[in-house]
Amino acid sequence: MKILTASQIRLVDSITIDKEPINSIDLMERAAKHCVEWIINRFDKNLKLQIFIGPGNNGGDGLAIARLLDNYAQKVEVYMLTSVDKLSVDCSINYKLLKTSEIVKIFFLEEGKKLPQIQHNDIVIDAMFGYGLSRPLNGIAEAVVKHINSSAATVIAIDIPTGLFSELNTYNAPDAIVKANFTITFQLPKLSFFFAENEMYVGEWHVININLLAEAIDKQQSEYNYLETCDIVPLLKKRNIFAHKGTYGHALLLAGSYGKMGAAVLASKACLKSGVGLLTTRIPQKGYDIMQTSVPEAMVSVDPTQEHLSSIPNVTGFSAIGIGPGLGTNDYCGLVIKQLMQNARVPLVIDADGLNLIAKNAELLKNLPVDTILTPHPGEFDRLAGVSLNGYERNRKQIEFSMQYKVIVVLKGAFTSITSPQGYCWFNSTGNAGMATAGSGDVLTGIILSLLAQGYKPIQAAQIGVFLHGLAADIAICDIGEESLIASDIIKYIGKAFLKLKERL
Repeated sequence: MKILTASQIRLVDSITIDKEPINSIDLMERAAKHCVEWIINRFDKNLKLQIFIGPGNNGGDGLAIARLLDNYAQKVEVYMLTSVDKLSVDCSINYKLLKTSEIVKIFFLEEGKKLPQIQHNDIVIDAMFGYGLSRPLNGIAEAVVKHINSSAATVIAIDIPTGLFSELNTYNAPDAIVKANFTITFQLPKLSFFFAENEMYVGEWHVININLLAEAIDKQQSEYNYLETCDIVPLLKKRNIFAHKGTYGHALLLAGSYGKMGAAVLASKACLKSGVGLLTTRIPQKGYDIMQTSVPEAMVSVDPTQEHLSSIPNVTGFSAIGIGPGLGTNDYCGLVIKQLMQNARVPLVIDADGLNLIAKNAELLKNLPVDTILTPHPGEFDRLAGVSLNGYERNRKQIEFSMQYKVIVVLKGAFTSITSPQGYCWFNSTGNAGMATAGSGDVLTGIILSLLAQGYKPIQAAQIGVFLHGLAADIAICDIGEESLIASDIIKYIGKAFLKLKERL
């Protein structure tokens, strides 16, 4: 699924109207019907709905929704931000249609006058300003937004919360943006939905298909995409009935230090659970008994040093190499990662302390092999690329970083983003808040390492690995809930995640 800019969405709307063909008012009606279906499937019809309407087409959507709800809701009230003579053409048409309703009451708001009371059990529908907004709100619109936000009502934003810009919000006015519980967005998500600073405004967002012309969407060039099941399934390789363990690669994992052997164990288990043929894990001497008993399927390469790694083994014969989980950041470990970059001739995935070591010695960035996969969380990425003001700015740096150093960056978090050396970005659709737990990142490293060793291209390994990681966690919380999810549970459900994907093959 592509993620388009506001101007591109406007163009797709126009092409759909022209080529389908369909009148713009009928396209608005189609969108409103889908919104109403979504609302009546989730909320009790005895609730009171208050719908706030702006002058443009977002307001037209709201008026159509109000009309279609008048046979469903017990009480529907419409509040107009502007006079009738200032409405867009389609908004005006829907206003005239709504006036014939005997159930829906229409009120006009005036600046400086008292705003309507909003009860905590009301449903507020925000249809004031849509995706085309490009400057902070003021006047009556700002006052209404603050009034809605001060209530305890459930707020549903239509297409995008009023006041929120579709892309960059750094210079927006944070107090003049609707804080929605739910956002019903049309056809494609907006870029701003994917950044943590906007979560309080967007709430839980849902994409509804209003049948915009697929051909028009396909023709739009975008660096942003949203990874879904249909993108991942075609990438999966079918396993050969005559295959043996050598067929699916031999991975090398360099991980663990005194007190952090759990990271090596988790990454190793995840690697094996994701289909690799052979795994060798390089660990310090004190981790030997732990690894041999915890992960009997893995071979162990023991470093001469007791509590941390100090050297790499002979890397000849390995299909892919991972480094970082629980590694530590002392000078010896710094030499280890430097040796690895000098000697490795196979795909690499670098995580955790491997990234912190690179951040300590920026010269190492110049030695990263092309298409190396880096898997930082936001803090680790900031140490690599500099501190960012917000998620949008960090994402732009992520894209630039990938292009500059010719690497793949997997920036972990909600909607984990993957950027390529070619300047593309994919946001992941799987995963949940339960994954904010120790060791979750180590599991991801193991999964990606396994896929690399099996011969997937680095960008495919990153995409499949991130999607699979999140999907396993999504399946797990159905049984145990978000609060109880731990990294080991994600590993346990990797198999079920594969099965779910293979149902679509």
